[in-house]
Amino acid sequence: MSFKGLKPISYGGREVWPLIEGGKGVSASNHTSSGAWAAAGGIGTVSAVNADSYDPEGKIVPQLYWQKTRLERHEQLIQYAIDGAVEQVRRAHEISGGQGAININVLWEMGGAQPILEGVLERTRGLVAGVTCGAGMPYKLSEIAARYNVSYLPIISSARAFRALWKRAYHKYGELMAAVVYEDPWLAGGHNGLSNAEDPLKPEDPYPRVKAVRDTMRAEGISDDVPIIMAGGVWFLREWEHWIDNPELGSIAFQYGTRPLLTHESPIPQGWKEALRNLNPGDVLLHRFSPTGFYSSAVVNPFLRSLVARSERQIPWSRVAAGDHTIQLDAGVKGKNFWVTPGDRERAQQWVAAGFTESLKTPDDTLVFVDPEERAMIRKDQADCMGCLSHCGFSSWKDHDDYTTGRLADPRSFCIQKTLQDIAHGSPVEENLMFAGHAAYRFKQDPFYSNNFTPTVKELIDRILIGD
Repeated sequence: MSFKGLKPISYGGREVWPLIEGGKGVSASNHTSSGAWAAAGGIGTVSAVNADSYDPEGKIVPQLYWQKTRLERHEQLIQYAIDGAVEQVRRAHEISGGQGAININVLWEMGGAQPILEGVLERTRGLVAGVTCGAGMPYKLSEIAARYNVSYLPIISSARAFRALWKRAYHKYGELMAAVVYEDPWLAGGHNGLSNAEDPLKPEDPYPRVKAVRDTMRAEGISDDVPIIMAGGVWFLREWEHWIDNPELGSIAFQYGTRPLLTHESPIPQGWKEALRNLNPGDVLLHRFSPTGFYSSAVVNPFLRSLVARSERQIPWSRVAAGDHTIQLDAGVKGKNFWVTPGDRERAQQWVAAGFTESLKTPDDTLVFVDPEERAMIRKDQADCMGCLSHCGFSSWKDHDDYTTGRLADPRSFCIQKTLQDIAHGSPVEENLMFAGHAAYRFKQDPFYSNNFTPTVKELIDRILIGD
């Protein structure tokens, strides 16, 4: 039995429910969650972003970086990522029992995205049905998918982005495009595709945006049978009834990223699961502290508050007296070539008096004030960079050419690999970045989760299929 109008779709050579598990970052969705999702008849998604691998005793292999240079550590990271994702796919396929389908998810802006994707697909032939990919403009995704004869599912946040990908590359391999994932930039967790023309404080209705994607697909001759997958903010299917079997939208499927976090098979630590139960509306922040440069959404916790506070302790400066910069800064800096406004000097003196005695330059000609402990942590994390992104604002790393972005490393950001590995493997949730979608507050409101009930993935899918 399923909710009104919801029908199975053909994917990966079999009939599956149009319910997709969102692939979540570093070890937040793995073989246990994705294998169970597929076993229940949906499309499970293994995160191929620095996934865990295991030793002969089944224990997780710590991803330690002992090499001296960033480039050498980057090569280590690529090998960890390939080995981990291959192991996760194989285990997920075994758990699925041949039901549903297994996708992998990669971020185009992760370091070494292309060799990692190729390395994983080479070693998992016949096990992976498709590749979802976003966080950037993955023009080469279709070409790589064609080489390994797997489907690809681009993740986009606007019709304009899809049209650019299709015109430049995807039209050559249109037959392998299994679906288009519309990831709502105001609702989805993790990194998203909010453009400079869109206001982070003014969410737009997803319906006209998805209709625009379908109109663009039709204009390019793409069949209505190719689903658009709605991702971000999806909780009860009954709230999306007018999307199902809607001729304006064509075939629609739904992606769940946040709800599968609170299941028995979810690999995230118990502390993260408990935190999800206690969120209120507004407790997830759309912010721009990520070293990727993208907007992203995460739970407001002490870690995120510290980043907000760090950026608030910030003043512009210039090397010479100019404009309103008429006075030399004498707090938190060495030397006299820091000209600021009289008001900003007063603020800096107050910060220093409060213990934020260290100033750090940003690439935008500002200074941020931190305490000595925070400064030491920032500098160590920057020095330990293992090249996990194609471009990193925090460390100024780039994974090609001369291996530098050419910009000053930005102390207002953070090492994303470090914090995501830490939170996924049991470090305190208060001290790390905790990704979640903006509907996460509904765990607290939904009676399904009352009395601390935690469903299995099968129980969750059964619940979703009746509209709840």
